[in-house]
Order: sequence, then structure tokens, then C-alpha cells
Amino acid sequence: MALSLISQLAHVELTTPKPQESLDFWTNVIGLEQTTREGQSVYLRGWGDRFHHTLKLTEGEQAGLTHIGWRTSGQDELDTAVKRLEEAGAGIGWRDDSIGHGPAYQYRSPGGHVHEIFWEVELYKAPAGQESPFPNRPQVFIPRGVGARCIDHVTIATANPGGDAEWMRDTLGHRYMEYTVIPDRPDFVVFCMTTTCERAHDLGMAWDPTPARGRINHFAYFVENTDNLLRAADVLINAGTEIEFGPGKHGMGEQGYLYFREPSGLRIELNAGGYRNYEPDFGTVRFEPDAGSNVFYRNLGMPHSMLENFPPLEMSSEQTSDAAQTTGLFV
Repeated sequence: MALSLISQLAHVELTTPKPQESLDFWTNVIGLEQTTREGQSVYLRGWGDRFHHTLKLTEGEQAGLTHIGWRTSGQDELDTAVKRLEEAGAGIGWRDDSIGHGPAYQYRSPGGHVHEIFWEVELYKAPAGQESPFPNRPQVFIPRGVGARCIDHVTIATANPGGDAEWMRDTLGHRYMEYTVIPDRPDFVVFCMTTTCERAHDLGMAWDPTPARGRINHFAYFVENTDNLLRAADVLINAGTEIEFGPGKHGMGEQGYLYFREPSGLRIELNAGGYRNYEPDFGTVRFEPDAGSNVFYRNLGMPHSMLENFPPLEMSSEQTSDAAQTTGLFV
């Protein structure tokens, strides 16, 4: 049984070569709130996010992932996590200059992704005039654009999704929830999910056939229900944003989905619904594509474009052929 050390996914830092276009998209179309701007970075959050930020958007040469931030369940849990990371040889070191949270210990997961873990956080305080009439909400609901409520999950790209998931479970106490294989390779995990909370996942891992490390497949925010997901599709189309995949429902996690690209080219997902699971000894579920791992209703395939990870990397013909076998699998 996994030892619970982490309370939740706290934030993600993304890079964009089109900082102003991306910022306009995230605020005006997705409906995020800007809390701070510092140097080449802007800090953003959904109207329902309780922390200072859930997205750090930083100017960069390419669209990609800089780091993933996690909050622990307490100071003792942070100390335990750091000890385990150091014993695993994964530690990078401490940072005490972050905006929105206290000292953070950075580490690198097996796929080359940089993460940080911390306990102390800055709770968001709404400015005058934006206080919520409901005491359990951080601010008034501002129905701008999609009106994304809060952070949901991030899906990284890695050469060994199953191995990464086991490392997350054994080192940091993630629950390894579900995975999927391709029919002619029944032991080869091409996509899997772990969680640190009651959602089916706050971390996805998709197979990357290239030698690249530290790449991302997509980043997701949450809307409350399917009606809001369908409304989001209208908002995106009206804004001139092409929908890549969806709206639909996944089998793994059972959440509604909608995929599209922000101006940098990076893939974004909106999720709605999905199951909740609180079992500390939940048995990891195995899927095959024909069981509806990606498309619950088994009525359509996934576009080949969904195989692209970020920063973009041109694949060889052999890698493209291998990757094509995973079509229909990502969540």
C-alpha cells in the first residue's frame, strides 16, 4: 500500500514562443485570472483555484514543460519525500525564491521531467470587488470565455510509462490507477495514470518512442459538467481555435474531454466529471483499446496529431510507425 505524501498537483510551468498571444488566449478564451507578472513569466489560476497560481507561463524558444509543482500533505511528509528522493538519487536541490509558495525541493523523475515539492503555500486573496459571496470559494465566479474552474492534470511523455508510474508510487506514494496496452504486446504499457487525490489521475504518462526526455503531451483544466464542456467547444470555435479531439468521454477515468491547441501549439485539454476513488489499496486496472480506454463509447478513433509531444521533435519513419500503434490510447 502506498504511503500518501502528496496532497495535490499544485501548478505547472509551460513555455511559449508567443507570450502575448498565449496570455491573451489563457485569460480571454480559457478564462484564467492573472495574479502576478515577474520577468518573463506570468502567473495564472482558474477562478476556483485556491493557491496563488496553477499555471506559470514563461517566454521560451519552444512550447514545452519547465516543471511540475506538487504540494505535500504536511511538513513531515515533505521531509520524508525529500529523504526518499535523495535515497533514489533523483534530487536536484532546494529552491527558496519561488513566487506563491515556500521552499521547494526539486527532483527529476525517470523520464527526465523536473518536479518540485513543497508544503508552505500562499492562498489566493481576491482583490476588493471580487470577493465571493460563498465563503468556500476563493473569489467571485467571472464567466469569461470557457471559465475554467481549476487545475486538473498534466500528461507527460516518457519512454517507459509503466516504469515511471511504479517509481512515482514507490518513491512518493502516488496511487497507480490504470494503464493500457496494445493488443499484440500485452505487457507493454503505452499509457498509464497515477493520482495523489481522489481523481482518477492528476498525472498521465504517455509513451514517447523518441530518445527525447522531459517532454509533455498535454495539460488540463477542469470545468464542472458536460454542459460546460460543450459550451467550451462553442467558445473555442467562436475564438477561431480548431478542436483537435472531442468533445467525448474517456473510458479510463470516465471523464469528459476536449482537446485543442493554444497559440504556442501546445495541446490543452478540458475535463469534466469523471469518477472519484478514495481506496488506498485500489488495484491497478488494465485496459486494452477495444475496452474503450480512450473513447468510452468506442465510436471513433483518435487523430494522428494527438501523438505529437512538446517540444516538437521530428520522428523517424520507424518511430512514427511505432507511435501509430498507440492511436486511440491517450487520455
